[in-house]
Amino acid sequence: MAKELMCSPGDFVVYPTHGVGKVVNIETQEIAGTKLKLFVISFDRDRMTLRVPTTKAEASGLRKLSSRKIMDTALTTLKGRARVKRTMWSRRAQEYEAKINSGDPVAIAEVVRDLHRNTGQPDQSFSERQIYEAALDRLACEVAAVDKTEKEVATAKVEDLLTASAPPPPAPEPEAEAEAAPAA
Repeated sequence: MAKELMCSPGDFVVYPTHGVGKVVNIETQEIAGTKLKLFVISFDRDRMTLRVPTTKAEASGLRKLSSRKIMDTALTTLKGRARVKRTMWSRRAQEYEAKINSGDPVAIAEVVRDLHRNTGQPDQSFSERQIYEAALDRLACEVAAVDKTEKEVATAKVEDLLTASAPPPPAPEPEAEAEAAPAA
């Protein structure tokens, strides 16, 4: 039973439904007459402490922070073209929530990319905005932890990637029209 633990106190981990947290301690508690070894994870932003049995950590979706390679893939996903399905919003909202709660940074990046609105585009509904902000927050927290920066810096980095990838609105060029006229 000398199984290696996935993390140690001081490590940052990701819990799918809560985002990035820090392992504060590994403690043993007696619950219902059984001694359990627990990861004690603190989520400062939510002022919440979560205790996860070490034996159930993997099954619950608890994982270490993403590697630099996975995070780069997620950030590259932001530069892609939005793929919005033409289904009812309630169905898409459920899919987006499932992606956010999966804890997968690439899936979360897809949600951020698909719900991002640039200037000149129609405004988001309240629920779209809520889901977008939840996904942006979750992604920015993990980017900040991987880059070892503040969440605000990571949020700015993600938003810069989104606005840089947006195609500029097509504007007719008067010079091109003038050159095309004599050629006809």
